[in-house]
Amino acid sequence: MPPPVHQLTARLVRFFSALLFLQLVPSVFSATWFVATNGVDSNSGASNNPFATITRAQAAATSGDTVWLRGGSYFLNNSNLTATNAPWAIVNNINKSGISYLAWPGERPVFDFNQVKPEVGASNRVTAFLVTASGCTFKGFDVVGVQVTVALAHTQSENFRVGGGNFNRFEQLRMHDGMGNGWYLTAGASNLVLNCDAYNNRGLDSGSLGNTDGFGCHPNSTSGKGNIIRGCRAWFNSDDGYDCINAFAAVTFDHCWAFWNGYFTNFSSSTGDGNGVKGGGYGVSGTAFPTPIPHHVIEFCVAVRNRANGIYANHHLDGQIWINNTSYRNTINYNLLCNTNNTSVTNDVPGFNHVMKNNLGYLASSAELVNLGPLNDTNFNYFNLPVTVNASDFLSLDESLLTAPRQANGDLPEINFLRLTNSSDCLNAGTNQGFAFYGAAPELGAFEVGPTNAPNPSVAKVGTNLIFTANGWANQTSYLFATTNLLLATAQWTRLATNKSELSGFCAFTNPLPAGQTARFYRLGLP
Repeated sequence: MPPPVHQLTARLVRFFSALLFLQLVPSVFSATWFVATNGVDSNSGASNNPFATITRAQAAATSGDTVWLRGGSYFLNNSNLTATNAPWAIVNNINKSGISYLAWPGERPVFDFNQVKPEVGASNRVTAFLVTASGCTFKGFDVVGVQVTVALAHTQSENFRVGGGNFNRFEQLRMHDGMGNGWYLTAGASNLVLNCDAYNNRGLDSGSLGNTDGFGCHPNSTSGKGNIIRGCRAWFNSDDGYDCINAFAAVTFDHCWAFWNGYFTNFSSSTGDGNGVKGGGYGVSGTAFPTPIPHHVIEFCVAVRNRANGIYANHHLDGQIWINNTSYRNTINYNLLCNTNNTSVTNDVPGFNHVMKNNLGYLASSAELVNLGPLNDTNFNYFNLPVTVNASDFLSLDESLLTAPRQANGDLPEINFLRLTNSSDCLNAGTNQGFAFYGAAPELGAFEVGPTNAPNPSVAKVGTNLIFTANGWANQTSYLFATTNLLLATAQWTRLATNKSELSGFCAFTNPLPAGQTARFYRLGLP
Protein backbone atom coordinates (compact mmCIF):
# COMPACT_ATOMS: atom_id res chain seq x y z
CA MET A 1 0.00 0.00 0.00
CA PRO A 2 1.58 3.31 -1.00
CA PRO A 3 1.66 6.00 1.70
CA PRO A 4 -0.79 8.88 1.54
CA VAL A 5 0.30 11.91 -0.45
CA HIS A 6 0.77 13.98 2.73
CA GLN A 7 2.89 11.28 4.36
CA LEU A 8 4.95 10.64 1.23
CA THR A 9 5.79 14.33 0.99
CA ALA A 10 6.85 14.42 4.64
CA ARG A 11 9.12 11.43 4.12
CA LEU A 12 10.78 13.02 1.11
CA VAL A 13 11.43 16.20 3.06
CA ARG A 14 12.96 14.31 5.96
CA PHE A 15 15.11 12.22 3.60
CA PHE A 16 16.38 15.29 1.76
CA SER A 17 17.21 17.01 5.06
CA ALA A 18 19.12 13.94 6.19
CA LEU A 19 21.21 14.01 3.03
CA LEU A 20 22.07 17.65 3.58
CA PHE A 21 23.10 16.91 7.17
CA LEU A 22 25.36 14.08 6.13
CA GLN A 23 27.09 16.30 3.57
CA LEU A 24 27.76 18.96 6.22
CA VAL A 25 29.24 16.68 8.89
CA PRO A 26 33.03 17.06 8.83
CA SER A 27 35.00 13.91 8.25
CA VAL A 28 36.94 14.12 11.50
CA PHE A 29 37.16 11.72 14.39
CA SER A 30 34.64 12.44 17.17
CA ALA A 31 35.13 10.90 20.58
CA THR A 32 32.65 9.82 23.22
CA TRP A 33 33.09 10.31 26.95
CA PHE A 34 31.10 9.04 29.89
CA VAL A 35 30.04 10.54 33.21
CA ALA A 36 28.40 8.31 35.84
CA THR A 37 27.42 8.44 39.51
CA ASN A 38 30.10 5.82 40.28
CA GLY A 39 32.73 7.63 38.21
CA VAL A 40 36.04 9.13 39.29
CA ASP A 41 37.59 12.15 37.63
CA SER A 42 40.98 10.43 37.46
CA ASN A 43 39.43 7.73 35.26
CA SER A 44 39.82 7.61 31.49
CA GLY A 45 36.23 8.61 30.73
CA ALA A 46 35.50 5.39 28.81
CA SER A 47 32.14 3.68 29.17
CA ASN A 48 33.60 1.21 31.70
CA ASN A 49 35.83 3.84 33.36
CA PRO A 50 33.66 6.98 33.57
CA PHE A 51 34.34 10.43 34.95
CA ALA A 52 32.44 11.78 37.94
CA THR A 53 31.76 15.32 36.71
CA ILE A 54 30.78 17.26 33.63
CA THR A 55 33.67 19.62 34.31
CA ARG A 56 36.18 16.79 33.91
CA ALA A 57 34.45 15.53 30.76
CA GLN A 58 34.61 19.00 29.20
CA ALA A 59 38.35 19.15 29.91
CA ALA A 60 38.83 15.90 27.99
CA ALA A 61 36.45 16.62 25.11
CA THR A 62 36.95 18.68 21.95
CA SER A 63 34.51 20.12 19.42
CA GLY A 64 32.35 17.39 17.86
CA ASP A 65 32.59 15.08 20.87
CA THR A 66 29.68 13.67 22.86
CA VAL A 67 29.59 13.38 26.63
CA TRP A 68 27.14 10.68 27.70
CA LEU A 69 25.55 11.22 31.10
CA ARG A 70 24.45 8.00 32.79
CA GLY A 71 21.31 7.94 34.91
CA GLY A 72 21.06 8.43 38.65
CA SER A 73 21.52 11.26 41.15
CA TYR A 74 24.67 13.37 41.23
CA PHE A 75 25.11 15.27 44.50
CA LEU A 76 27.18 18.44 44.12
CA ASN A 77 28.72 20.55 46.89
CA ASN A 78 31.09 23.50 47.28
CA SER A 79 34.04 21.38 46.20
CA ASN A 80 32.49 21.31 42.72
CA LEU A 81 32.68 25.08 42.28
CA THR A 82 35.04 25.75 39.37
CA ALA A 83 34.97 29.51 38.77
CA THR A 84 33.96 32.82 40.26
CA ASN A 85 32.68 35.53 37.97
CA ALA A 86 31.56 38.11 40.50
CA PRO A 87 28.90 38.13 41.71
CA TRP A 88 28.42 34.51 40.56
CA ALA A 89 29.94 31.29 41.82
CA ILE A 90 29.87 28.77 38.98
CA VAL A 91 29.78 24.99 39.09
CA ASN A 92 29.77 23.87 35.44
CA ASN A 93 31.63 26.50 33.44
CA ILE A 94 30.82 25.46 29.87
CA ASN A 95 33.36 27.35 27.77
CA LYS A 96 34.35 24.77 25.11
CA SER A 97 32.25 24.92 21.93
CA GLY A 98 30.71 22.11 19.91
CA ILE A 99 30.27 19.49 22.64
CA SER A 100 27.04 17.57 23.30
CA TYR A 101 26.01 16.62 26.84
CA LEU A 102 23.35 13.95 26.46
CA ALA A 103 21.49 11.62 28.78
CA TRP A 104 22.22 7.99 28.00
CA PRO A 105 19.17 6.56 26.15
CA GLY A 106 16.53 5.31 28.56
CA GLU A 107 18.18 6.88 31.62
CA ARG A 108 17.58 10.14 33.48
CA PRO A 109 20.50 11.89 35.19
CA VAL A 110 19.59 14.25 38.06
CA PHE A 111 22.11 16.88 39.19
CA ASP A 112 21.35 17.96 42.76
CA PHE A 113 22.75 21.35 43.88
CA ASN A 114 21.17 21.55 47.34
CA GLN A 115 24.58 21.53 49.03
CA VAL A 116 26.22 24.11 46.78
CA LYS A 117 26.18 27.13 49.12
CA PRO A 118 29.15 29.40 48.47
CA GLU A 119 29.94 31.98 51.12
CA VAL A 120 26.56 31.78 52.81
CA GLY A 121 25.38 35.27 53.65
CA ALA A 122 28.00 36.89 51.41
CA SER A 123 27.64 38.23 47.87
CA ASN A 124 28.07 35.24 45.57
CA ARG A 125 25.13 33.88 43.64
CA VAL A 126 24.98 30.32 42.29
CA THR A 127 25.07 29.38 38.61
CA ALA A 128 24.75 25.64 38.09
CA PHE A 129 25.62 25.86 34.36
CA LEU A 130 27.24 28.94 32.85
CA VAL A 131 27.30 28.62 29.05
CA THR A 132 29.65 30.92 27.14
CA ALA A 133 30.46 28.27 24.52
CA SER A 134 28.64 27.95 21.21
CA GLY A 135 27.18 25.03 19.29
CA CYS A 136 26.66 22.82 22.35
CA THR A 137 23.69 20.57 23.09
CA PHE A 138 22.29 19.78 26.54
CA LYS A 139 19.59 17.12 26.55
CA GLY A 140 17.61 14.86 28.78
CA PHE A 141 18.57 15.59 32.39
CA ASP A 142 17.31 17.31 35.55
CA VAL A 143 18.83 20.19 37.51
CA VAL A 144 17.38 20.45 41.03
CA GLY A 145 17.90 22.27 44.30
CA VAL A 146 19.87 25.31 43.12
CA GLN A 147 20.25 27.59 46.15
CA VAL A 148 20.17 31.32 46.86
CA THR A 149 22.53 32.24 49.68
CA VAL A 150 22.42 36.05 49.41
CA ALA A 151 19.76 37.18 51.85
CA LEU A 152 17.57 40.29 51.67
CA ALA A 153 19.08 41.69 48.48
CA HIS A 154 17.89 42.07 44.92
CA THR A 155 19.53 38.83 43.82
CA GLN A 156 19.01 35.51 42.08
CA SER A 157 20.64 32.21 41.15
CA GLU A 158 20.32 30.22 37.94
CA ASN A 159 20.05 26.62 36.81
CA PHE A 160 21.31 27.61 33.35
CA ARG A 161 22.73 30.99 32.38
CA VAL A 162 23.79 31.72 28.81
CA GLY A 163 26.32 34.52 29.03
CA GLY A 164 27.47 34.87 25.43
CA GLY A 165 27.00 31.47 23.80
CA ASN A 166 25.40 31.18 20.35
CA PHE A 167 23.62 28.37 18.50
CA ASN A 168 23.27 26.19 21.59
CA ARG A 169 20.41 23.74 22.04
CA PHE A 170 18.75 22.99 25.38
CA GLU A 171 16.30 20.11 25.04
CA GLN A 172 14.14 17.98 27.34
CA LEU A 173 15.65 19.48 30.47
CA ARG A 174 13.82 19.78 33.79
CA MET A 175 14.86 22.57 36.16
CA HIS A 176 12.91 22.40 39.37
CA ASP A 177 12.51 22.43 43.13
CA GLY A 178 15.16 25.02 43.83
CA MET A 179 15.61 28.76 44.28
CA GLY A 180 17.10 29.70 40.91
CA ASN A 181 15.78 30.77 37.53
CA GLY A 182 15.23 27.76 35.32
CA TRP A 183 16.88 29.00 32.11
CA TYR A 184 18.28 32.51 31.81
CA LEU A 185 20.10 34.35 28.99
CA THR A 186 22.00 37.62 29.28
CA ALA A 187 24.00 37.49 26.05
CA GLY A 188 24.05 35.30 22.96
CA ALA A 189 22.16 34.68 19.73
CA SER A 190 20.23 31.87 18.03
CA ASN A 191 19.91 29.65 21.08
CA LEU A 192 17.01 27.17 21.10
CA VAL A 193 15.27 26.01 24.27
CA LEU A 194 13.07 23.09 23.26
CA ASN A 195 10.60 21.02 25.28
CA CYS A 196 11.97 21.98 28.69
CA ASP A 197 10.15 22.32 32.03
CA ALA A 198 10.88 24.80 34.85
CA TYR A 199 8.78 24.43 37.98
CA ASN A 200 8.63 24.78 41.76
CA ASN A 201 11.40 27.38 41.77
CA ARG A 202 11.12 30.02 44.50
CA GLY A 203 13.47 32.60 45.92
CA LEU A 204 14.93 32.56 49.39
CA ASP A 205 13.18 35.64 50.76
CA SER A 206 11.75 39.00 49.70
CA GLY A 207 15.03 39.85 47.99
CA SER A 208 14.87 36.96 45.51
CA LEU A 209 11.26 35.75 45.39
CA GLY A 210 10.55 38.43 42.80
CA ASN A 211 13.50 37.44 40.60
CA THR A 212 12.89 33.71 40.18
CA ASP A 213 11.38 33.03 36.75
CA GLY A 214 10.90 29.82 34.86
CA PHE A 215 12.56 31.18 31.71
CA GLY A 216 14.24 34.54 31.24
CA CYS A 217 15.65 35.77 27.92
CA HIS A 218 17.39 39.15 28.14
CA PRO A 219 19.94 39.61 25.32
CA ASN A 220 21.95 42.72 26.21
CA SER A 221 22.87 43.59 22.61
CA THR A 222 20.94 44.19 19.40
CA SER A 223 23.05 41.38 17.91
CA GLY A 224 21.44 38.87 20.28
CA LYS A 225 18.79 37.85 17.77
CA GLY A 226 17.17 34.52 17.05
CA ASN A 227 16.71 33.16 20.57
CA ILE A 228 13.66 30.88 20.68
CA ILE A 229 11.89 29.21 23.59
CA ARG A 230 9.60 26.52 22.17
CA GLY A 231 7.41 23.78 23.59
CA CYS A 232 8.31 24.63 27.20
CA ARG A 233 6.28 24.65 30.42
CA ALA A 234 6.69 26.91 33.47
CA TRP A 235 4.66 26.54 36.65
CA PHE A 236 4.83 27.42 40.34
CA ASN A 237 7.75 29.79 39.82
CA SER A 238 7.72 32.57 42.41
CA ASP A 239 8.05 35.41 39.89
CA ASP A 240 7.05 34.94 36.22
CA GLY A 241 6.76 31.99 33.90
CA TYR A 242 8.56 33.69 30.99
CA ASP A 243 10.26 37.10 31.07
CA CYS A 244 12.16 39.15 28.49
CA ILE A 245 12.44 42.53 30.22
CA ASN A 246 15.44 44.61 29.04
CA ALA A 247 15.88 42.46 25.92
CA PHE A 248 17.75 44.41 23.24
CA ALA A 249 16.81 41.91 20.50
CA ALA A 250 13.58 40.17 19.62
CA VAL A 251 12.75 36.94 21.46
CA THR A 252 10.24 34.28 20.32
CA PHE A 253 8.05 32.30 22.73
CA ASP A 254 6.41 29.56 20.68
CA HIS A 255 3.95 26.91 21.87
CA CYS A 256 4.81 27.47 25.54
CA TRP A 257 2.61 26.96 28.61
CA ALA A 258 2.71 29.20 31.69
CA PHE A 259 0.53 28.35 34.66
CA TRP A 260 0.28 28.93 38.42
CA ASN A 261 3.22 31.34 38.49
CA GLY A 262 3.36 33.85 41.35
CA TYR A 263 2.10 31.19 43.75
CA PHE A 264 3.65 28.68 46.09
CA THR A 265 2.47 25.11 45.60
CA ASN A 266 -0.41 25.65 48.04
CA PHE A 267 -1.59 28.62 45.92
CA SER A 268 -0.65 31.21 48.53
CA SER A 269 0.96 34.31 47.04
CA SER A 270 4.71 34.19 46.50
CA THR A 271 4.82 38.02 46.44
CA GLY A 272 6.62 37.85 43.07
CA ASP A 273 5.15 39.48 39.97
CA GLY A 274 3.16 36.40 38.97
CA ASN A 275 2.81 36.89 35.21
CA GLY A 276 2.51 34.06 32.73
CA VAL A 277 4.35 35.53 29.74
CA LYS A 278 5.96 38.93 30.36
CA GLY A 279 6.76 40.24 26.89
CA GLY A 280 9.32 43.00 27.11
CA GLY A 281 9.71 46.36 28.78
CA TYR A 282 12.74 48.22 30.14
CA GLY A 283 11.59 49.07 33.60
CA VAL A 284 10.40 52.55 34.50
CA SER A 285 13.57 53.97 36.05
CA GLY A 286 15.32 55.35 33.01
CA THR A 287 17.44 52.30 32.16
CA ALA A 288 18.97 52.05 28.68
CA PHE A 289 16.91 50.75 25.77
CA PRO A 290 17.79 49.81 22.17
CA THR A 291 17.00 51.46 18.85
CA PRO A 292 14.88 50.19 17.24
CA ILE A 293 12.72 48.68 19.95
CA PRO A 294 12.43 44.92 19.28
CA HIS A 295 9.05 43.36 18.60
CA HIS A 296 8.93 40.12 20.56
CA VAL A 297 6.79 37.25 19.25
CA ILE A 298 4.43 35.35 21.54
CA GLU A 299 2.60 32.69 19.53
CA PHE A 300 0.50 29.60 20.33
CA CYS A 301 1.14 30.05 24.05
CA VAL A 302 -1.15 29.11 26.94
CA ALA A 303 -1.37 31.14 30.16
CA VAL A 304 -3.48 29.69 32.98
CA ARG A 305 -4.25 30.94 36.48
CA ASN A 306 -1.15 33.05 36.92
CA ARG A 307 -1.52 35.38 39.90
CA ALA A 308 -1.31 38.60 37.85
CA ASN A 309 -1.46 38.83 34.06
CA GLY A 310 -1.60 35.88 31.72
CA ILE A 311 -0.16 37.74 28.72
CA TYR A 312 1.59 41.03 29.57
CA ALA A 313 3.35 43.73 27.52
CA ASN A 314 5.07 45.11 30.66
CA HIS A 315 5.42 48.83 29.81
CA HIS A 316 7.10 48.02 26.49
CA LEU A 317 8.15 51.01 24.39
CA ASP A 318 6.51 49.66 21.26
CA GLY A 319 4.06 46.98 20.21
CA GLN A 320 4.51 43.22 20.28
CA ILE A 321 3.30 40.36 18.08
CA TRP A 322 0.68 38.13 19.75
CA ILE A 323 -0.63 35.27 17.60
CA ASN A 324 -3.01 32.43 18.55
CA ASN A 325 -2.58 32.54 22.32
CA THR A 326 -5.04 31.27 24.93
CA SER A 327 -5.28 32.99 28.32
CA TYR A 328 -7.53 31.47 30.96
CA ARG A 329 -8.40 32.25 34.57
CA ASN A 330 -5.62 34.75 35.20
CA THR A 331 -6.37 37.90 37.21
CA ILE A 332 -6.08 39.77 33.88
CA ASN A 333 -5.93 37.64 30.78
CA TYR A 334 -4.37 40.23 28.44
CA ASN A 335 -2.62 43.42 29.60
CA LEU A 336 -1.17 45.38 26.67
CA LEU A 337 0.33 48.26 28.67
CA CYS A 338 2.99 50.35 26.88
CA ASN A 339 5.17 53.29 27.88
CA THR A 340 6.41 56.25 25.84
CA ASN A 341 9.52 56.96 27.93
CA ASN A 342 10.75 54.48 30.49
CA THR A 343 11.67 57.09 33.08
CA SER A 344 8.39 56.79 34.99
CA VAL A 345 5.05 55.02 35.21
CA THR A 346 3.54 58.44 34.52
CA ASN A 347 4.47 57.76 30.89
CA ASP A 348 2.42 54.55 30.79
CA VAL A 349 -0.15 54.58 27.99
CA PRO A 350 -2.62 52.14 26.47
CA GLY A 351 -0.76 49.72 24.21
CA PHE A 352 0.13 50.86 20.68
CA ASN A 353 1.49 49.17 17.53
CA HIS A 354 0.56 45.71 18.77
CA VAL A 355 -0.29 43.01 16.25
CA MET A 356 -2.87 40.67 17.80
CA LYS A 357 -4.49 37.91 15.79
CA ASN A 358 -6.53 34.83 16.68
CA ASN A 359 -6.16 35.20 20.46
CA LEU A 360 -8.63 33.62 22.89
CA GLY A 361 -9.40 34.26 26.53
CA TYR A 362 -11.88 33.11 29.14
CA LEU A 363 -12.78 33.51 32.81
CA ALA A 364 -10.31 36.15 34.01
CA SER A 365 -11.01 36.98 37.65
CA SER A 366 -10.63 40.75 37.15
CA ALA A 367 -10.55 41.68 33.44
CA GLU A 368 -10.21 39.95 30.10
CA LEU A 369 -8.37 42.77 28.32
CA VAL A 370 -6.88 46.04 29.58
CA ASN A 371 -4.66 48.83 28.27
CA LEU A 372 -5.25 48.41 24.56
CA GLY A 373 -5.22 51.70 22.68
CA PRO A 374 -6.61 52.54 19.24
CA LEU A 375 -3.38 52.32 17.19
CA ASN A 376 -3.08 48.54 16.88
CA ASP A 377 -3.76 45.77 14.38
CA THR A 378 -6.19 43.69 16.42
CA ASN A 379 -8.80 42.24 14.07
CA PHE A 380 -9.83 38.61 14.60
CA ASN A 381 -9.59 38.16 18.37
CA TYR A 382 -12.21 36.89 20.79
CA PHE A 383 -12.74 40.38 22.19
CA ASN A 384 -13.73 41.96 18.86
CA LEU A 385 -15.39 39.09 16.98
CA PRO A 386 -19.06 38.06 17.19
CA VAL A 387 -18.24 35.01 19.34
CA THR A 388 -19.40 34.10 22.82
CA VAL A 389 -16.86 32.21 24.92
CA ASN A 390 -18.06 29.96 27.75
CA ALA A 391 -17.27 26.58 29.28
CA SER A 392 -19.11 24.70 26.55
CA ASP A 393 -16.51 25.85 24.01
CA PHE A 394 -13.86 23.57 25.53
CA LEU A 395 -13.37 19.82 25.67
CA SER A 396 -11.99 20.17 29.21
CA LEU A 397 -11.23 22.79 31.84
CA ASP A 398 -9.26 20.41 34.04
CA GLU A 399 -6.05 22.30 34.85
CA SER A 400 -4.36 19.22 36.27
CA LEU A 401 -3.88 17.97 32.70
CA LEU A 402 -1.23 20.66 32.17
CA THR A 403 1.33 18.64 34.13
CA ALA A 404 0.69 15.40 32.21
CA PRO A 405 3.81 13.52 31.09
CA ARG A 406 5.35 14.67 27.86
CA GLN A 407 5.23 12.55 24.74
CA ALA A 408 8.03 10.06 24.12
CA ASN A 409 9.85 12.51 21.83
CA GLY A 410 9.63 15.28 24.43
CA ASP A 411 6.76 17.19 22.83
CA LEU A 412 4.03 18.71 24.96
CA PRO A 413 1.32 16.23 25.96
CA GLU A 414 -1.78 15.93 23.80
CA ILE A 415 -4.55 16.90 26.23
CA ASN A 416 -8.16 18.01 26.00
CA PHE A 417 -7.64 21.05 28.25
CA LEU A 418 -8.70 24.30 26.51
CA ARG A 419 -9.12 22.56 23.16
CA LEU A 420 -12.23 23.71 21.33
CA THR A 421 -15.23 21.47 20.79
CA ASN A 422 -16.57 20.90 17.31
CA SER A 423 -19.57 23.11 18.14
CA SER A 424 -17.61 26.16 19.32
CA ASP A 425 -18.13 29.37 17.39
CA CYS A 426 -14.40 30.03 17.86
CA LEU A 427 -13.68 27.36 15.24
CA ASN A 428 -12.60 28.81 11.89
CA ALA A 429 -13.04 32.31 13.34
CA GLY A 430 -9.43 33.46 12.92
CA THR A 431 -7.39 34.76 10.02
CA ASN A 432 -4.48 33.23 8.12
CA GLN A 433 -1.13 34.15 9.69
CA GLY A 434 1.00 31.79 7.63
CA PHE A 435 0.64 28.74 9.89
CA ALA A 436 -1.02 25.47 8.92
CA PHE A 437 -4.73 25.29 9.63
CA TYR A 438 -7.62 23.05 8.69
CA GLY A 439 -11.00 24.13 7.49
CA ALA A 440 -12.03 27.55 6.24
CA ALA A 441 -9.80 29.54 8.61
CA PRO A 442 -7.63 29.08 11.74
CA GLU A 443 -9.23 28.58 15.14
CA LEU A 444 -8.96 31.14 17.90
CA GLY A 445 -6.45 30.20 20.57
CA ALA A 446 -3.42 27.99 20.86
CA PHE A 447 -4.92 24.71 19.65
CA GLU A 448 -5.97 23.96 16.09
CA VAL A 449 -8.76 21.41 15.77
CA GLY A 450 -8.13 18.97 13.00
CA PRO A 451 -5.17 17.14 11.49
CA THR A 452 -1.96 17.22 13.43
CA ASN A 453 0.43 14.86 11.65
CA ALA A 454 0.17 12.84 8.48
CA PRO A 455 -1.29 9.41 9.30
CA ASN A 456 0.86 6.37 9.85
CA PRO A 457 -1.39 3.72 8.25
CA SER A 458 -1.34 -0.04 8.49
CA VAL A 459 -3.44 -2.79 6.94
CA ALA A 460 -4.37 -6.31 8.00
CA LYS A 461 -6.42 -9.07 6.37
CA VAL A 462 -9.18 -10.45 8.61
CA GLY A 463 -11.28 -13.07 6.87
CA THR A 464 -12.59 -11.53 3.66
CA ASN A 465 -11.97 -7.97 4.82
CA LEU A 466 -9.08 -5.55 4.84
CA ILE A 467 -8.79 -3.54 8.07
CA PHE A 468 -7.08 -0.16 7.65
CA THR A 469 -5.98 1.74 10.75
CA ALA A 470 -4.13 5.04 11.04
CA ASN A 471 -2.96 7.59 13.58
CA GLY A 472 -2.37 11.24 12.85
CA TRP A 473 -5.29 13.34 11.68
CA ALA A 474 -6.97 14.19 14.96
CA ASN A 475 -10.72 14.79 15.08
CA GLN A 476 -10.88 15.01 11.30
CA THR A 477 -13.00 13.43 8.59
CA SER A 478 -10.82 11.34 6.27
CA TYR A 479 -11.39 9.24 3.17
CA LEU A 480 -10.15 5.84 2.02
CA PHE A 481 -9.31 5.83 -1.71
CA ALA A 482 -8.33 2.97 -4.02
CA THR A 483 -7.16 2.35 -7.58
CA THR A 484 -5.77 -0.49 -9.67
CA ASN A 485 -3.64 1.91 -11.73
CA LEU A 486 -0.88 3.81 -9.92
CA LEU A 487 -0.41 6.08 -12.93
CA LEU A 488 -3.91 7.46 -12.46
CA ALA A 489 -4.11 11.02 -11.06
CA THR A 490 -5.08 10.97 -7.38
CA ALA A 491 -8.19 13.01 -8.14
CA GLN A 492 -9.42 10.02 -10.17
CA TRP A 493 -8.98 7.40 -7.46
CA THR A 494 -12.20 5.85 -6.19
CA ARG A 495 -13.42 6.92 -2.76
CA LEU A 496 -14.40 3.77 -0.87
CA ALA A 497 -15.25 4.98 2.62
CA THR A 498 -15.49 7.96 4.96
CA ASN A 499 -14.60 7.99 8.64
CA LYS A 500 -13.69 10.42 11.40
CA SER A 501 -10.58 10.25 13.53
CA GLU A 502 -10.72 10.38 17.31
CA LEU A 503 -9.05 13.26 19.17
CA SER A 504 -6.02 11.00 19.57
CA GLY A 505 -5.80 10.76 15.77
CA PHE A 506 -6.89 7.10 15.54
CA CYS A 507 -9.29 6.00 12.81
CA ALA A 508 -10.18 2.67 11.21
CA PHE A 509 -11.77 1.46 7.96
CA THR A 510 -13.09 -2.00 7.16
CA ASN A 511 -13.37 -2.81 3.44
CA PRO A 512 -14.19 -6.10 1.70
CA LEU A 513 -11.51 -7.70 -0.41
CA PRO A 514 -12.42 -7.02 -4.03
CA ALA A 515 -13.30 -10.19 -5.94
CA GLY A 516 -11.24 -11.02 -9.01
CA GLN A 517 -8.58 -8.31 -8.54
CA THR A 518 -4.97 -9.37 -8.16
CA ALA A 519 -3.63 -5.90 -7.23
CA ARG A 520 -5.18 -2.81 -5.71
CA PHE A 521 -3.62 0.32 -4.19
CA TYR A 522 -5.01 2.34 -1.29
CA ARG A 523 -4.39 5.74 0.26
CA LEU A 524 -5.91 7.94 2.95
CA GLY A 525 -6.79 11.54 2.24
CA LEU A 526 -8.68 14.56 3.50
CA PRO A 527 -11.82 16.01 1.90
